[in-house]
Amino acid sequence: MYSSDTADTAPAVRGFVPPQNDDERRLMRRVEELCRICESRGIPRYTGFLSDREQSLAQAACNRAGCSCIRFWGGFDGAERKVLCIEPPEAWQEEPLAYLQFTACGDKLPTHRDYLGSILGLGLERACVGDLLADPERPDTFYAVVLADKQEFIRTELTSAGHCTVRTECADALPAHLLESRERALQQATVPSLRADAVLSVMLHTSRTRAAEYIAAGRVEINHLPLKAAHETAYAEDIFTVRGVGRFRLAAIGGKSRKDRLFISFYQY
Repeated sequence: MYSSDTADTAPAVRGFVPPQNDDERRLMRRVEELCRICESRGIPRYTGFLSDREQSLAQAACNRAGCSCIRFWGGFDGAERKVLCIEPPEAWQEEPLAYLQFTACGDKLPTHRDYLGSILGLGLERACVGDLLADPERPDTFYAVVLADKQEFIRTELTSAGHCTVRTECADALPAHLLESRERALQQATVPSLRADAVLSVMLHTSRTRAAEYIAAGRVEINHLPLKAAHETAYAEDIFTVRGVGRFRLAAIGGKSRKDRLFISFYQY
């Protein structure tokens, strides 16, 4: 139960973090260039698949260029990696994405990492591949969202993953049961403060000391940027990535309990 002095104002969210390195600056310049091309020629332009952090940078670049005819699309609602679609009004719009179905044959079935490694082993960049999804009803089957112009190449060239042979086929769409199974349960917890180690400890169901050790070891990122100190503040919508463990999103920050602890809710990917 919330205490009577719960704040009425919405919790603060993390502000935009400017580009931190040359790769991020190049991405923003490239997006601004695509915006200028779309404006001058009236033709759509698309990036490769972008991470959460790259999407934030791309959005900032579009804002700086004064370009509003944009959308981010990853092939299905709730996708993590998405393509920036810059599509001028009334322009003919391409379909930038396509789908593949992988069916493995062998004793030790390939994992997400195996499939991603096999695709990149074909000489493709990470930006060519979106989310990879395991079929919960068929353990031998995975699906991938890829750039449309890479679909046929991957279909013909990818014949194995891990220790298994793989049959690769084009798919018109992702099956409905696959998307339904991706609905994540919203988890609730309370924390003494919004320090990163306090929030991370409840997400991982471990002690704050252990959470701080993950941070000190350089294994934790927030929004794809290294978390430098355990005392840094966490904000609503922050995405925690813990190398070797998993990813979590701080969905909301609520009021305080009678014991002066903060309510939070989060998803585990």
